[in-house]
Amino acid sequence: MTNRLAAATSPYLRQHAENPVDWHPWDDAALALARQTDRPILLSIGYAACHWCHVMAHECFEDAATARVMNDLFVNIKVDREERPDLDKVYQLAHQALAGRGGGWPLTVFLTPDDHLPFYAGTYFPREAKHGLPPFAYVLQQVRGFWDGRRDQVREQNRSLAQFLDEQGRATANGDALDAEPIRRALAHWAHEFDAVNGGRRGAPKFPHAGELELALSPAVRKHPDLPAQPQAGHAIATLQAMATRGLYDHLGGGFFRYAVDARWEIPHFEKMLYDNAQLLSVYAHEGLDGASDEARRTFSGAADGIVGWLVREMRAPGGAFFSTLDADSEGEEGRYYVWQREDVRALLDPDAWAVAERHYGLDRAPNFEHHAWHLTAEETLDDIAAALSLTRDEVDERIERARHALFDERQKRVRPGLDDKILTSWNALLCAALARAARRFRFFAAEWQRYADDTLRFIHRHLWIDGRLYACHAGGRAQFPAYLDDYAFALDALVESLQSRYDAGDLAWAMQLADALLERFEDVEHGGFFFTAHDHEALIQRPKPWVDESTPSGNGVAARALLRLGHLVGETRWLDAAERTLRAASGTLDAFPHACATLLLALDEYLAPRAHVVVRCEPGDEGPWRDAVEGRDVLMYPIPSGATGLPGVLGAQAAPLGGVAYLCRGLTCGPPIYTANALRDELPG
Repeated sequence: MTNRLAAATSPYLRQHAENPVDWHPWDDAALALARQTDRPILLSIGYAACHWCHVMAHECFEDAATARVMNDLFVNIKVDREERPDLDKVYQLAHQALAGRGGGWPLTVFLTPDDHLPFYAGTYFPREAKHGLPPFAYVLQQVRGFWDGRRDQVREQNRSLAQFLDEQGRATANGDALDAEPIRRALAHWAHEFDAVNGGRRGAPKFPHAGELELALSPAVRKHPDLPAQPQAGHAIATLQAMATRGLYDHLGGGFFRYAVDARWEIPHFEKMLYDNAQLLSVYAHEGLDGASDEARRTFSGAADGIVGWLVREMRAPGGAFFSTLDADSEGEEGRYYVWQREDVRALLDPDAWAVAERHYGLDRAPNFEHHAWHLTAEETLDDIAAALSLTRDEVDERIERARHALFDERQKRVRPGLDDKILTSWNALLCAALARAARRFRFFAAEWQRYADDTLRFIHRHLWIDGRLYACHAGGRAQFPAYLDDYAFALDALVESLQSRYDAGDLAWAMQLADALLERFEDVEHGGFFFTAHDHEALIQRPKPWVDESTPSGNGVAARALLRLGHLVGETRWLDAAERTLRAASGTLDAFPHACATLLLALDEYLAPRAHVVVRCEPGDEGPWRDAVEGRDVLMYPIPSGATGLPGVLGAQAAPLGGVAYLCRGLTCGPPIYTANALRDELPG
């Protein structure tokens, strides 16, 4: 017998449709049932690629005895955190308050039936006692007994929790001058935490933290004489090298896994997320990597190409957008799709290819995956292998490519991990921005990669921008869930990035609409900053205003930087003022936790020292020399066709004949026309 999740469009919810648990989605009917029956709500939040969500589902939710207890004592609600990040943010914060530690997934929260405040929270619970955790059925009975027998105590606790949640949603704006001190302190914190052997932060598990890497490589470090520029860039380069050569990267199929469970980046948690790969594509395309060695730059460009190759091959949806995640598990085991037996690899390869692959992929060492299998890493460089085997680098490259193709083809025959095929606006917008940036960086791929970005932007505009409003998710052939801050902010950022690659009148108009919508629907007019949910969104127990970076960048940070860039480009001070109000509202968090706010710090840097931008009016296809002139400089360039009309500010300036004209702008002030690329180069900041 199926439950109410059978009609859901979320693959994660449908995974639970055949459970003996009487699951409900989060909707008015489920919440009304809890009120009418005076039963507490058991809220379970997870996502399709979550390994421990699968473990708890198998142990508890598929178990008839446990399901009976759940059904008798609670109204059971299942939520996909990727569809409802608003609920996830609120109840993760509540878990932190109740448990005194961070949460995660699966998130298991017990709510009062009337006001939906949680009175007990945890994450994974087993069916039988293990890992120091009690059996889930025991937890269920104790929680229900606490609600039935100590309701006054629950209400008193909830009053305190409600006050805490209310205080977390407030921020006191800073009236003092904003300065670079939070950037300096964040960089100092990361330098102290740096793992000099393996890159990244010391210890395990190891997460990529793309925002930190971008800030360490950014001009923000070089602009301020008191900031330790070279060590930061070197730390970032070492981290990116380690991530791309060890086990966080899929050396056969491309793309990065979620995080590494060990300190060497060797063994990953095998789920692959669109948002991780979008952020890492942007970092591996960062202009701050020019100072790396030739070998490192080859690695970085290969990693970027591998990300895009995997996304296009395995994650691209009909119509141009991209799916969300690949599961960590296949055939009930995490990593089964990706790991190898040494002799199986040897049997697939000819002796010449094996001689290189054995050393390069670490197959000449002890098994690194649970003592019985090998997860492929790049343990020995191809240059070193060439020297050891007395081969040329070209010969080694040819052999490793032959080995990679043979292993990839064999792996394709295995049972694949599950695919979550919903299309999320915010994650796709993250990827659009990264593709546009990478297209400019790696010019060999420029047209193709920008086309992928454009196709995705068109999909979002066509299917998720409806009657002047954005929606968060496309699944089951339809748009769902009014969009959140991240959807608007990331889409605006993607449009501004793409306008630096090519001009599109529709994209400029849409960017201006999105900027206005951010102020109209999300801004906290009284205190500054942007709420995560729109003003007309469903009322929850708290209205988040996210400052810190989580698995995706802070929506407030992305919004502030995109508004600064667009405001300077078209001369709209309302957007510049909103960005400043956001940074002032965030000042308390920036002061207390600067190391958790890389995206806000990137926006702060652009507020303190707005990046110069160059507007080039020329015939399509003539922008090459101008782009050469700005390459490696701390400027933004916007190519505008000579014939484009009706544009605001300097964008509307007419081009001179024979090659075009450029305008160099700083803040809201633009200089006189510049008629040659060489003259522009001489005017640019270093």
